[in-house]
Amino acid sequence: MKYHNLYIDTDGTFEKFDKISKLLRLEPMLVDKEIKFAKPYSLWTYQVVTADEDEYFDFINKFLDILEPKFADLEILGVKRDNILFWLIYEYDQQCAMEFHSQEMKRLGESGIHLNIDCFQLSTDESTNA
Repeated sequence: MKYHNLYIDTDGTFEKFDKISKLLRLEPMLVDKEIKFAKPYSLWTYQVVTADEDEYFDFINKFLDILEPKFADLEILGVKRDNILFWLIYEYDQQCAMEFHSQEMKRLGESGIHLNIDCFQLSTDESTNA
């Protein structure tokens, strides 16, 4: 599975969280209000999950297509580009392999948005039972 995440740090208020949702016209992930160590609305998160290894989701370009026309409006809300993070989480079984095209890397770099990638191998029951 691959989890393509768009994170935006907020001031922790529902008002700003809601304004970001309306501005981007996206439904964010549900907020876990039981988290005791953080303000529940401090991280606005939009996620696209792909389960099929052959299914390609061009998350860098798709997320930039959403954000670029809204950068000025986000700044009015107090959201700067360094408050935005794209985070790919990749569960793999045999091999972790990724390819990024130079144009999307250039576009991402010019946007000033950070990219984080985490890869982890799925554990097998045989290795834990040995």
